Amino acid sequence: QVELVESGGGSVQAGGSLRLSCAASGYTASNSEGSYCMAWFRQAPGKEREGVAVIDGSGSTSYADSVKGRFTISNENAKDYLLLQMSSLKPEDSAMYYCAAGHVVVPEICLAFGGMDYWGKGTLVTISS
Repeated sequence: QVELVESGGGSVQAGGSLRLSCAASGYTASNSEGSYCMAWFRQAPGKEREGVAVIDGSGSTSYADSVKGRFTISNENAKDYLLLQMSSLKPEDSAMYYCAAGHVVVPEICLAFGGMDYWGKGTLVTISS
């Protein structure tokens, strides 16, 4: 059973930083050894969920335009821990942030924030102006 548990959310002022973590247990992609697709999504009240950052087993990453240059996705111990370092935070970054992972990994779909099968329950980020 796959479990994704996010942590690290909180309230900070604009311009500040936060580091989100996602602990993954039981997650194994169906592809070859070392293959995985893990991502951060966010959803603000009244808005659709959007992909923020994604990383695959080759280390390739993709970011939403709105966070490029400010957010960095990485992992520790490959797929065991997914991290999101967020800097220069803006009020519009306020949202529930979710960790997600894909079972069948197709790189071009993964890096377009597609193919996610597993989701965490989220961690709340609030940025005040």
